[in-house]
Amino acid sequence: MALVQYSDTESDTEESEEKSPRPSRKPRHNNTSVDDRVSSLPPLPTAFRDLYASSTRVSVRDDPSLHGGRKRVIPHVEGNWPTHIYLEWYPSKAELAVLDGILTEVEVKLGGRAGEIHSLLRSDLGVQLPLHISLSRPVVLRTEQRQPFMDMFQTALQESTVPAFSVNPYRLDWVSNYERTRWFLVLRVTKPAHDNLNRLLGLSNRSLAHFGQPPLYAGRSPGPDHRHGQDESVKPDTQPEDFSHCFHVSLAWSLTEPTPQQKKKIEAIDLRRLRSLVIPFDCVKAKIGNNISSLPLSTV
Repeated sequence: MALVQYSDTESDTEESEEKSPRPSRKPRHNNTSVDDRVSSLPPLPTAFRDLYASSTRVSVRDDPSLHGGRKRVIPHVEGNWPTHIYLEWYPSKAELAVLDGILTEVEVKLGGRAGEIHSLLRSDLGVQLPLHISLSRPVVLRTEQRQPFMDMFQTALQESTVPAFSVNPYRLDWVSNYERTRWFLVLRVTKPAHDNLNRLLGLSNRSLAHFGQPPLYAGRSPGPDHRHGQDESVKPDTQPEDFSHCFHVSLAWSLTEPTPQQKKKIEAIDLRRLRSLVIPFDCVKAKIGNNISSLPLSTV
């Protein structure tokens, strides 16, 4: 289910209403503030956000003007399902404030180029967005491959007994997508105990290789034709390669590559505040089309 997207006219009306003066209201004499009442509510379950994670399609064509100049990496083809495996992080209010502060410093350091940096912390409507660590490239599954892939990946994840874990961000960096059409300002993260990031990446890469999809980070090709995933199972105990230096959380994006001078300015930002951030993961997310499955990590 996707949120309703209003037309430009409705958006302009809404904005003008926010800027117009409103009659003052007498404060209510209540011992409990609004903030206290809101904070006392129980948090929404993680799965609730998955129901509204898909964006509204506003065009059947690839129109970069609708997406800040971004071009669709995977063209829309009937019967093809864009697929992404990842770990999701939904920062708390305090964590979001830390990330906001870092992006503010980035804007100050970049000066005139700050307008080219687009935050991934919130949507265009100001709604907080979840962040993530990718465990796959943006790939494509055909309709008949969706369920076999999910069955294979879920079985491999269960047999791997990878437990819940956490990582810590420690520095800023710039990375590009494979097409070099976008650059991302990212937080590099520490290697977790028991090498869990590499283990999960290996499970994802091997599962997708059975369906003819390229690996994330690994340089080798998927190998023989395993597109239907019927000949072999994914071995969860295979020794993973070490790609610890590659894992990251994206904070913002740009259509232009930063210059060496701009990279140096970013490196000069004081990141001691990051020491307070601990990013926990207790499940893996698999997004196929607009459907998101949450696969729990082991609790044994």
